[in-house]
Amino acid sequence: MAVIFHMDLDAFFISVERILNPQLQGKPVIVGGDPHGRGVVAACSYEARAFGIHSAMPIRQAYKLCPQGIYLHGHMEEYSRFSRLVAEIVRKYAPVVEQASIDEFYMDLTGCVKNGRDCMDLASRLQKEIGKHLLLPCSIGIASNKTLAKIASDFKKPRGITYILPGKEREFLAPLPVGIIPGIGKVSEEQLKKRGIDRIRDIQNIPADYYTSTFGKTGLDFWKKANGEGSTFISVHGEQKSISRETTFDDFILEPEVLKNVLLKLTGKVCQTLREQGVKASTVHLKLRYSDFQTLTRAKTIVPTDDDSDVYNTVCSLLDKAFTRRVSIRLIGVSLTNFTQSADQLLLFDSRYQKKKDMLKAINNIRGKYGYSKISYGAG
Repeated sequence: MAVIFHMDLDAFFISVERILNPQLQGKPVIVGGDPHGRGVVAACSYEARAFGIHSAMPIRQAYKLCPQGIYLHGHMEEYSRFSRLVAEIVRKYAPVVEQASIDEFYMDLTGCVKNGRDCMDLASRLQKEIGKHLLLPCSIGIASNKTLAKIASDFKKPRGITYILPGKEREFLAPLPVGIIPGIGKVSEEQLKKRGIDRIRDIQNIPADYYTSTFGKTGLDFWKKANGEGSTFISVHGEQKSISRETTFDDFILEPEVLKNVLLKLTGKVCQTLREQGVKASTVHLKLRYSDFQTLTRAKTIVPTDDDSDVYNTVCSLLDKAFTRRVSIRLIGVSLTNFTQSADQLLLFDSRYQKKKDMLKAINNIRGKYGYSKISYGAG
């Protein structure tokens, strides 16, 4: 039986902002820029969520719900830096790691743990080390495949650890709302609810043929996930000619600010892959597909980089020039090409050369910068 961990950093952008400014603790914090502008919410604290604010919400709407909130533009370079430090710690615990985005990781612990108690102990140690050394909260899900592990990591946020027992997958999923299944967006969720399918048990109780005939291949995917099926393949990126990520929208998008918020997440993912491979990219590509299926691509060559800010600023400039039709967007993507070997692989964040003393030195530099006590070598 495979043992897959999914670790999600809780309200990651907000957690980093609170390290930079501890006075933000306990307050409704929203990352997304000027509350009177045309942007969207990139991240929000749990205190802000209590007012009904959520990611991708227009920031003006967020301000109406919570005018007393603290609105920030964010520090992307700091988010990237902390993500790299988290990755260094995670790789000490698991032989195979996939960084799915700037704030989430899959780990394959198959053969490394004997039983459920070992799983919980290992997850607890990992969670505590990240909290102690980097002051970041995280939640961890443990299951027999990636889909279940991801669902489990969201089950007890923040700072939760959830283990789905082997053989109990369907039982665990049954009472949960259908919307928690990865891949079921708002449109699909509404379509299911109109058919009286509100809980995962409702999907489980209807044969797979119904979903195939009603929703096609997507429906079959819903049914498999609802019955506890999922992939155990952990993607460890090898050499590639291009690195790309894209998103297809359930509800077509017309607002550039919303598109840029999606580009921020996609940029984080492709840049993480760059750093994992120890390469830099010199060409940035934007892909747009309109609701009428017209597709266009744009590209720009820049100084070789693996920095999120460089790539994000470039792809946003491409969007500003390319998005000229008053037609909504159904798909947006970012890709990188023309790779060169990173000249700074021997520096702080390259796991092949990084030793524990160097990592702790980097952590202590950050902790000292913001007034926290240093950790001695050998601690943790």
